[in-house]
Amino acid sequence: MLDPLSLTLAAGAGMAGGAMNALAGGGTFATMPALIALGLPGSVANATSNVALQPGAIASAWAYRNGLGPLGGLPIRLLATITFVSGLLGSLLLVWTPSDLFDVIVPWLLLVAFLAIALGQRAAAWLHDRVTIGPATLIVAQVLLGVYGGYFGGGVGMMVTATYGLLAGQSVQSMAAPRTLMLATANSAAAIVFIATGIVAWAPCIPMILGGILGGWLGAKLTGRLTAGQIRAWTLFVTASVTAVFFWRAYG
Repeated sequence: MLDPLSLTLAAGAGMAGGAMNALAGGGTFATMPALIALGLPGSVANATSNVALQPGAIASAWAYRNGLGPLGGLPIRLLATITFVSGLLGSLLLVWTPSDLFDVIVPWLLLVAFLAIALGQRAAAWLHDRVTIGPATLIVAQVLLGVYGGYFGGGVGMMVTATYGLLAGQSVQSMAAPRTLMLATANSAAAIVFIATGIVAWAPCIPMILGGILGGWLGAKLTGRLTAGQIRAWTLFVTASVTAVFFWRAYG
């Protein structure tokens, strides 16, 4: 049983994470540190964070449902199916990773996620001018994104946006619907594995779920009111700060 302060921290982190996922991705940067601060091991905190953000991701995906359509010549249902199967594999890899090893790996995963958020859109634009990505390449990329999403998930929303940017060259806002669907799909696959294997800490997870639902809904509503620059600046600030703290905690 959590005390009122811990309940408030869990719910507030869930709200922030849900909103970040709806706006640009990176919700794990809000929820996972809060769970570790509450005393959970890294792997358990990651699994609990994933499950806690899942209802919010579904709420966001539902809010964006009218913006879904084929991508790169592939049906959105096919991409979602690939993401789900790959997410199952990624989450199993997390379950098989010893907690001590995961604590060493996680700062580097956060760094990868931060770089994806910081450079993903620019890299996508650079590549889009120089290469053509076909359906087969998109399928391979979707498999890798699904595995990463199931294993860790931090920054996967921006990675999805960057990947799709290679195909369509569209704005971040126009990719909100498919990005959010893929995030929700990978999280769903991971949640099944994490719940089935019993590594979810439910005491902080429940208030975080409630906060995540509200945050996901609010984030989807705010997308059209905030500029891409404002969303990017806030996301980079949060992700850079959390990454620095985790490196200091692990190696300082």
